[in-house]
Amino acid sequence: MGIFDSVKAALGIRAETDAAREADPEDLFGMSTAYVTMEADLGFRSVGEAALCFSSVDSTDFADTVDAVETILDAGAEETGTEFRRYADDHGYHWVVLADDDPEDLVTSVHFAADEFVERGYGSRLLAAVFGFERGRTGGDAAGTADHAYWVYSFRRGAYYPFAPDGGEHDQKLEFKLESVLDGELDLEPDKEYWYPLWPDSRGGHPWG
Repeated sequence: MGIFDSVKAALGIRAETDAAREADPEDLFGMSTAYVTMEADLGFRSVGEAALCFSSVDSTDFADTVDAVETILDAGAEETGTEFRRYADDHGYHWVVLADDDPEDLVTSVHFAADEFVERGYGSRLLAAVFGFERGRTGGDAAGTADHAYWVYSFRRGAYYPFAPDGGEHDQKLEFKLESVLDGELDLEPDKEYWYPLWPDSRGGHPWG
């Protein structure tokens, strides 16, 4: 499914029109401490991946920008070991997917990529940065499975919101728990109309494919 069309309105045109404040890639560094809180207070550990979602422009200059982002990530990979790949979903959105066991390296790499888009004048093409977490479940039929939860940073709104998929539904109780625990540590989206889901393609998968 990728990102549903409704999310285009939430993270794209509508969110830009109703922007709460100008997005700032520096906001992403709040996730560096949020990783610690997620594990210590909620039992959620990083899945070892994060992703940056953007919409493309059919121009040579934008293609050069994407190339520059990849060059930066290649250079960073030599120091941190952070791997990355590109992914295009079924709705025409593009993702830079990063993989690293160190959550701080993930945050830094997402920031570098986002900042390059902004510096080259394409900050408006950035839709979301997504950080994944999982919590193992034990006992009964749930043995060996895991709860997934995500923090989504909307660049058009300049704020984070939680997303906890449970099959084809939201786990709203968990989302509100995440909001409660991380309030004050992250800049949170106060209007829940903008808590739009980024559904994975398959059960247990991630929004970035």
